[in-house]
This record gives sequence, C-alpha cells and structure tokens, in this order.
Amino acid sequence: MLLIKVGGGKEINWDGIARDISYLLSREKIVLVHGASYYRDELARRLSIPIKTVVSPSGISSVYTDQQLLEALLMAYAGLVNKKIVARLQKEGVRAVGLSGVDGELWQAKAKKEILAREGDRVVLLKNNLTGRVEEINTELINLLVENNYLPVICSPAISFEKEIVNTDNDWAIAVMAEKLKIKKLVVLFEKPGLLENPDDESTLVPWLEKEKIADYLPLARDRMKKKILGAKRAIEGGVEVIFWGDGQIENPVLNALEGKGTVIS
Repeated sequence: MLLIKVGGGKEINWDGIARDISYLLSREKIVLVHGASYYRDELARRLSIPIKTVVSPSGISSVYTDQQLLEALLMAYAGLVNKKIVARLQKEGVRAVGLSGVDGELWQAKAKKEILAREGDRVVLLKNNLTGRVEEINTELINLLVENNYLPVICSPAISFEKEIVNTDNDWAIAVMAEKLKIKKLVVLFEKPGLLENPDDESTLVPWLEKEKIADYLPLARDRMKKKILGAKRAIEGGVEVIFWGDGQIENPVLNALEGKGTVIS
C-alpha cells in the first residue's frame, strides 16, 4: 500500500496528481491525505477571521486554532477542497471517497488545549487551543474502503478522545497512519523540489538522506519544513522504509517523486 500526502498550497498540480494516481491504482492500493492551508487562510481573510501563528519554545511554528478558525478550517478542508479533489479524481475513473479525520473517528487525537509559545523574549501559556496530536487510526474503515477498490481521500481536522473536533498536524498524522497500516512507502508533495540546503535556492536540492540521520537536517528547515522532518522521523520510527519528497507543482508529480527526482529518505 502507498500513502500519498499532498500539501495545501495554491500551485499544487491536482490534474497531474489525479492522472498519476489513476495510473498507479492498477498496480497498488493507495491512501491519499491532503492539506488546504492556502484556502483556509483565504477563507479566513474573507471572513475577517484573524490567523495567529505561534512558535513553540523549540522553534516549531503552528497556527493557534480558536473556534472561529476551526470553523474556517472545516469549510476549507472537509468542504471545499476535499470535495473538489474527490471530483477531480473521479474524472480519471478513480472511486474516490472524501473523509475528514472526524468521520468514523478516522483520526483520534490527544487534545492540546494549552500550549507554550514564544512572545519576544518570553514564553507564555496560551489556553483554549483547539488542536491535538493524532494517536489512533481507524484502520478498519480505511481497509474496508481500500479492499473494495475505493480511494480514501483524507484531510484534517481530527476528533479528540473527548469527541471534540481539533486541528492537527498532517505530517504527524500520516506517520501514525503508516505505522498502524504497516505502510512502508510514503510520497509527500509540496511546493518545493524537496529538501533544500538553502531554502531560497532550488539548485541546492538534497537528493538523498540517510533515514537514521533525518533529524540532523532540522537546522536546514524553515517553517512547515520543520514539521515535515519531524513527521518523517516519526514515520521511520514507525517502520516506514522509504519516503519520497517531491514537487507537487510539476507534471506527473507522484511519478516523478517515485523516480527519485526530489529528495529520497531511505
């Protein structure tokens, strides 16, 4: 089984991804996870919902999620973007089924209602945070779909163990999914060619990483890339053997990633 995770940027080539998935489904089972951060942010802007980015004491950035932003996330992820992706895949003959992590308790998360964040030289405690870290996966539901030749198309949010909807980190969620589903191969697509030594220079692509040393590359990463590295580390610890990071903007994004034209972690 192949797990594909696609970022939520504006320039992602969903036409190419849909064609690649249609081609690959004749050879192996696939589970697809997607983001929608660009569309969430655009919707929040149109609704005058503020977006607050916070940085943890360890330097990891994330979005502080209150009730208003969670509602915008639900509209963008589980509504607008998920259904557009499902429809696009169906044009290629793929039997796609769209689900959020809430549906069928697909992604169960430990809620993090309080988080520590840097504010200048201080570290402060932020309360009423509606996020969580995925810990359990409804593998029965995923296997039911896959074994009947459906493609699960999954997105945030998740459901907490207290049955509250929470925002969650997709890179961590796919790592837990891979472990629970015993998946050995991941493809992760975003709006860069792969890991760059200099994030501003695409000619500095790192073509291969030794999986046991993935955490050594945290200093090279900025913003969301830090979470991708931490998610990759978690996936490897859970049994994943190879991860392909590739450019989601190019023609045939999935096939190119699988051919090693981005960054391969093995």
